[in-house]
Amino acid sequence: MESFSTSMDLVQFISKLGDLKDEHYHLVLVQSAMIELLIDKGLISRQELEHKIAEVDQLMTGSPYPMA
Repeated sequence: MESFSTSMDLVQFISKLGDLKDEHYHLVLVQSAMIELLIDKGLISRQELEHKIAEVDQLMTGSPYPMA
């Protein structure tokens, strides 16, 4: 990792990292709510979702997604 030239650079970096963490949490929260709504409305099932996750993971990584 690149060293920081000043303590202020480090503070700004940590602040940006915190902002990214908050943004990531919000996006995951919205995504989770949308998935639950789709399931509640009967548009998809949990099994279909798990199958699609495994399929996409296989395409992207070449390794099987561990099914619970």
